[in-house]
Amino acid sequence: MKPQLNCWTPFAVGRQGLRLRHMILRKPCDWLLLSAITLALPLSATGADEAIRYKPVSREVVESRLKKYAGNDQQREAALKQMFADAGCDGQHLSEQAVKAARQPNVICVLPGSSDKIIIVGAHFDHVLAGDGVVDNWSGASLLPSLYEAVKIEPHTHTYIFIGFTDEEKGEVGSHFYAGQMTKEQVAATDAMVNMDTLGLATTEIWVSHSDKRLSRALIYIAKQLNLPVKGIDVEQIGSTDSEQFAARRIPSITIHSLTQETWNARILHTSKDKISAMRLDDYYQTYTLIAAYLAFLDQVAGVASKN
Repeated sequence: MKPQLNCWTPFAVGRQGLRLRHMILRKPCDWLLLSAITLALPLSATGADEAIRYKPVSREVVESRLKKYAGNDQQREAALKQMFADAGCDGQHLSEQAVKAARQPNVICVLPGSSDKIIIVGAHFDHVLAGDGVVDNWSGASLLPSLYEAVKIEPHTHTYIFIGFTDEEKGEVGSHFYAGQMTKEQVAATDAMVNMDTLGLATTEIWVSHSDKRLSRALIYIAKQLNLPVKGIDVEQIGSTDSEQFAARRIPSITIHSLTQETWNARILHTSKDKISAMRLDDYYQTYTLIAAYLAFLDQVAGVASKN
């Protein structure tokens, strides 16, 4: 049985600067073939009878990890690795990947699933010298251990690979190296790559033009079920991001961010204004809870469409 699910689809609206994409209800998404789960009821993080189960960590934990941004990139890499260990990613599944031409390695935590299918979740931990680099991108990197904790409690089909990328600011060096080292078999097994870059300036946003449509619609669907805000804002003028390396290898990818026209005009990124005081912590925790639910949801639906 194929449930008829209404899906929000973005359309472009002309605007100077960033391109804002509003979400509207449109035709049913026939790609969401969810015969194994029921999505007519609201999802929750703790309901015993819910099909999608996950357990977000507390806001206190999320904010405490966000505050560990201090230091140079070497210290940030060490802090991220320690946070993964504290979250329960043991030595067998926590590793560093030496990256050619980079001083710091990629940090990798693997959460095994029951199949060889893979979902990659990534964010870069490096930053430019100006400012503290909290928004760009400790906001994304520090969520990785908390997302690991949210999905580790329940059995899952996909193996989740959480990656803190090095040297994104120098040309996506870490993600380029990781994606380049993937074998053809690993590429074929990877159903999704979820990239987080620059969170907490506003509510959850999708870089629609640089994201897989099915992954974007899945995030919008889950946001609607949880009554959480999400919108699409394209940030072409900003440059590039780590998901591009995976998209180039035909891996479905999505970039989640929070940059708005207002915050772009305020010149927070790559300046002394990139401090923890720039973060909207209510929005930031909402984004975390949404992504946690999204990752649990993707375990059910990522790759389904290609098999039917």
